[in-house]
Amino acid sequence: MSQVLKVTEVGAGVVADLLSRYGLQTVALGADEVIPGSYWGDSEAGLIGSSLYWRPDTPLHSLLHEAGHFICMNDERRDQLNTDAGGDYDEENGVCYLQILLAGELPGVGRERMCQDMDAWGYTFRLGSARAWFEQDATDARAWLIGRGLIDDETRPTWRTR
Repeated sequence: MSQVLKVTEVGAGVVADLLSRYGLQTVALGADEVIPGSYWGDSEAGLIGSSLYWRPDTPLHSLLHEAGHFICMNDERRDQLNTDAGGDYDEENGVCYLQILLAGELPGVGRERMCQDMDAWGYTFRLGSARAWFEQDATDARAWLIGRGLIDDETRPTWRTR
């Protein structure tokens, strides 16, 4: 696996400020702590309610993906949120699209780097890469996000949750 950006390499404060716009609180843990609410375990970010847990080895893409789930789910699911964000195929695509957009809001990261990290980590898309999917095959994900008021017609985050 290629090296992917860690939350600490981008700056925990910068990431926390970005995600706080959605009412998310990022919770930093020690290097040896188990991450509460982590669906995949190991270094993957965890999500319980509006708390997003991470540690120094947590990849940025994981934190943004879990944040995307929080943003894209409805209030009823958000109120019950503990580890498994659930959601359907369309929502999952919306989450992936949104995590790429959010990476574009982080200094020194950008959409291209997020796509590279998603590919390196093993996300799979039918066109073979996250970038190809985002640029050529994600009109349904974009429309899903626009339809729920999560991005505008110019593909900018609205800073609202579903």
